[in-house]
Order: sequence, then structure tokens, then C-alpha cells
Amino acid sequence: MNVILLGPPGAGKGTQAKRLEQKHNLIQLSTGDMLRAAIDSGSELGKKAKPLMDAGQLVPDELMIEIIADRIDQPDCANGFILDGFPRTTPQAEALDEMLAEKGLTLHSVIEMKVQDEILVDRIVGRYTCANCGAGYHDSFQKPKVEGVCDACGGTEFKRRSDDNAETVRSRLAAYHAQTAPILPYYGEKGVLKAVDGMTAIDEVTEQIEDALGAA
Repeated sequence: MNVILLGPPGAGKGTQAKRLEQKHNLIQLSTGDMLRAAIDSGSELGKKAKPLMDAGQLVPDELMIEIIADRIDQPDCANGFILDGFPRTTPQAEALDEMLAEKGLTLHSVIEMKVQDEILVDRIVGRYTCANCGAGYHDSFQKPKVEGVCDACGGTEFKRRSDDNAETVRSRLAAYHAQTAPILPYYGEKGVLKAVDGMTAIDEVTEQIEDALGAA
């Protein structure tokens, strides 16, 4: 089962992807994580991406498709994958479909998580992660059970993304609405698009996604 999670920054895609990963034995493919891993490894793909990311520029579609293609060829993706953060534009969606077709693969579902912009600003500004294992938390919605201690690994160091501030978040939301939202009709026409209400509690969003996957 191959799934795409769509929605603006902070909609909860990462949280829901991890739940899908555990329940269905899928692999979450976050393009941001893959890019950072490629850069850290010093690979040829990473060397191409690093100067672009350092300059705040977008990585070319061809390079992203190549990174994704290499990743889904790995044995751990045999049961399927969850794409988080890609595609962001209609040309990327078309290129992804073409690459998957070449591999004899198809998309099972594209899940759109709908959340209001101002709610997203609050969500993003307050989020942080464990510096050791990457578990996600939030100042208001999802605090560690023991203050200052990661529930998952017991780590005591946490970090926030430097771009998780209100001004940057609103800019990212504007980019999402301008570039990514138009791909929704693309997947709608293919009959794979399902929408869920991302404003509800985390467990309720999970139930909606499971229902959508079952109906696909």
C-alpha cells in the first residue's frame, strides 16, 4: 500500500504517518529527512542538494524524484510507503506517477488533512522534538509525561526548528495554498483523493484515515 499524506505545514502529517507506519508495516518517507540524510552521508545526491538547501532554494524535481526512486527500491519499502512532504506541485505529482509506473507501482490513496491556517500557526510555533530520537512534542497539545524527559527514549535534550516562527509559518502556508493545493484536483480526477478533518483529536484523525484507506 502506497499512500501520500497532503496538507499544510503543521497539519499533523508526521504524527499520522508514524501511526500508519506501525499499523500497516509501511515506511514513512519524509523528503526533508531524506534530503538531510543524503547531505549528511556525503552522497552524490547530497552534494547536489546541499548548496541549494543552504541558499534556501528548492531542490529540482528531477533530483527529488531520483532520491525517492532510490529509497523505495530498498527492501524495507517492500510492503509500501507513506510520502510526507512530496509532491508539492502538479508537475511533481505527474513526475512521481511516471516514476512509480516505471516500477510497476501505484498509489493506493492520497489523504488530504484539512486544518485552518491560524490553528496551524499555533501548532507549529509550539512544537519541538527529542534531539536523540526525533519524537515530537508540543508546548500545549503533547507534552512529555515527565517534564524534560522524552517518553520514547528517556532523552533530556530537545530542539526546535529555526523556521518554526509565526512569520515564516504564514509564508509557508501561503506557498502551500499557491503551489500545493492545486494538486488536489489532479488526484481527485484519478479517484484516489480522500479528505479528513485534521482539526479533531489525534486519535479521531487516525480513525478517519483508516476509514478512508479502507474505502479506497
